[in-house]
Amino acid sequence: MEKKVSFHWAWVILATCFVNLFINYSVRLGYGVVLPEMIRTLGFGRAAGGSIYNAYLFSYIALTPVTGYLTDRFGARSVITSCCLILGLGVLLMGTINTLWIACLFYAIAGLGATGMWTPVITVVQRWFSPNRRGLALGILSTGYGLGFATMGAAFPWIVHHFNWRYAWYFLGAGALVMVLVNGLLLRSDPENSGYLPWGQMNESSSISETDAIAHTKSNSLSLVFKNIKFWLIGLSYFSISYSLYGITTFMVDYARYQIGLPLEKASLLATVHGFSQIVGVLTILPLSDYLGRKRAIIISNSFITACLIGILFIGNSWRTLFILVGIMALFYGATFPLYGACAGDYFPRDVMGTVIGAWTPLYGLGAILVHWVTGILRDTTGIYDHAFIINAAMAAAGLFLICLVKKSEVN
Repeated sequence: MEKKVSFHWAWVILATCFVNLFINYSVRLGYGVVLPEMIRTLGFGRAAGGSIYNAYLFSYIALTPVTGYLTDRFGARSVITSCCLILGLGVLLMGTINTLWIACLFYAIAGLGATGMWTPVITVVQRWFSPNRRGLALGILSTGYGLGFATMGAAFPWIVHHFNWRYAWYFLGAGALVMVLVNGLLLRSDPENSGYLPWGQMNESSSISETDAIAHTKSNSLSLVFKNIKFWLIGLSYFSISYSLYGITTFMVDYARYQIGLPLEKASLLATVHGFSQIVGVLTILPLSDYLGRKRAIIISNSFITACLIGILFIGNSWRTLFILVGIMALFYGATFPLYGACAGDYFPRDVMGTVIGAWTPLYGLGAILVHWVTGILRDTTGIYDHAFIINAAMAAAGLFLICLVKKSEVN
């Protein structure tokens, strides 16, 4: 029976998960902010810098399916708390690095911890909110990664001025370790065992058992998914747009600092612009996609991303235009990944939705990993980012083209 109290514990869950996401994406997206100072003092090339981030991505992509299984087996509270501890330790160790292989190892440890900072977080939030309130909850939650990126862009110059780049990792690692205690005290894996109904649900009879919905899965449904051309068109579009977005986001501060010649404070401000624009994007574009349709929303998003990437190639040394283009692109950046994930429910049966999202994750990850190597190598070889950014724009256009080929029929 639901507790008769005016305050629902779902909001404590949402607030706690918001902070988890904020710290995790400060670590993940903030890498691009720390990168220029880190490789300058350590004497690493851009390809080496990309390899460090790829170590994180390899660990994250390879182990996320395991974390998802453990969440179902042992509950989100245990998984999130344990992964937060691993994340904190890995990030603290990043502040001690002096060699490339040690940096790759420690950031891979951080990537292992990060596996508990998305799938389990999304799972526990959805369990605590009724189906007709989950969009609101996930919209609020998704602002966490944009705000984390924005904060890193604003705080990092201050950290460098008063300390050095290593303290950015120390502060983030300490924050993650504090959250280990908070998660252990405040998180609950599901509302029913805590005496609640999901927030927004009026009575027990209105709940639809997801387990019952999945019980009718046909034995050949998975093979049908992989034979479906829509699976591959959407997945390859996801790969392409992931390549283009990570190619600019990871290296944009370094591009502004060393190719355009902006001071560190102004170059780092790009991350702040990027982060706050993401917040606006997830709070507007994601709700609009419910009315426009997922395919149309992705077409609009990919069109703007492509146009912005082409624009960056022609701005020369105009930092004002760069800031405007990065801000517009970031509006759609934050919404991109939830939009593609939502396609699983729009175009495939509900009983294979999780499998489809999981199967698309390696394609997304391959795009992110590949672009870091390609961009780093091209920058080290040519001394400029222009060639790499041309490829980014072409990949964004490919993502747009592929999603246009998807037929309009959707599964309800």
